[in-house]
Amino acid sequence: MVGDLISLRMVVVVAGGAEQELWRQGVAMASVPIEFAAQDPRAACGTLAKGRADICILDDGLPDEHKLAVVKAARQAQPVPLVFVSAARHSARMDGVDGVLGKPDSLDDARKLAEICIRTKIPTRVLIVDDSSTMRGIVRKILRASRFALDIHEAAEGIAALNELRSGRFGLVFLDYNMPGLNGFETLSGIRRESAGVAVVMMTSTVDSAIVNRAHAAGALGFLKKPFYPADIDRVLERYYGVHVPMMAESL
Repeated sequence: MVGDLISLRMVVVVAGGAEQELWRQGVAMASVPIEFAAQDPRAACGTLAKGRADICILDDGLPDEHKLAVVKAARQAQPVPLVFVSAARHSARMDGVDGVLGKPDSLDDARKLAEICIRTKIPTRVLIVDDSSTMRGIVRKILRASRFALDIHEAAEGIAALNELRSGRFGLVFLDYNMPGLNGFETLSGIRRESAGVAVVMMTSTVDSAIVNRAHAAGALGFLKKPFYPADIDRVLERYYGVHVPMMAESL
C-alpha cells in the first residue's frame, strides 16, 4: 500500500535543466515524500556508491560512457536501487537497467512518472495458479529473484485461486491455461467478475495463436509459453509496473 511507504530517495541524471526542473516539480506533487537530487553523472555515481538512492532515473541521451558508469555504481551499491532509463522513443536495452520510462513533456507527465516509480517500490501481492507444484516452484523461484518487491502466494487450481483472491488484495496473477476443474479461461472470467483490477498473465505449453488472441481479448496482461525464462517474466513485470517500452518485434 502507498500509505505503508514512508519516503523514497531519487537521483535524476538528465542532460537538460528544463527536464530536471520538470522532474523536481513532478516529484514534489507525488503521493509519497521523495528526497530528490538532480545530479551530473559523476556526482550521481558518488551518491549511488554511498547507498543514498532508492531509484535512479538515467537520461537515454547521455553519452554511453556516462550511462555505463552510473549503472555500474548502482549495481555495486547496497542496497541496490532501481535504475530506469528515461527515453523519448524506442531504444536499445541497456544491461543492468530495470526498465524504461518515457520523458516528461509536462508537469503532469513528470508527476505520473514519479507515481510509477513509487509503485515499483510498493510490495505487490502475486498469485501463482498451476496444478503442477513443480511449475509453481519454478515461477516462485524466478519471482523471488526479481528486483521488484513481490509477496508471492500459490493456488493449485481455479476455485482455490478465486478463494485466495477474495481473501486479500492482489495485483498480479500468473495463471495456467490447462488445469483440472476450472481451466485457465474459466478462472480468468471469474477473476474479471470479482477482481477486475487484477492483472493476469496466462501460462501454457500449447502452441496456438488462437489461445494467445483469446487471452488478450479476455483482458490478459500477457502470455507466457512454457518453458519460459527469467527474462520473459521480467518483461511481464516491466509491463505491469509501466516501466516497459515495447520494441517493434516484441510480443508477449
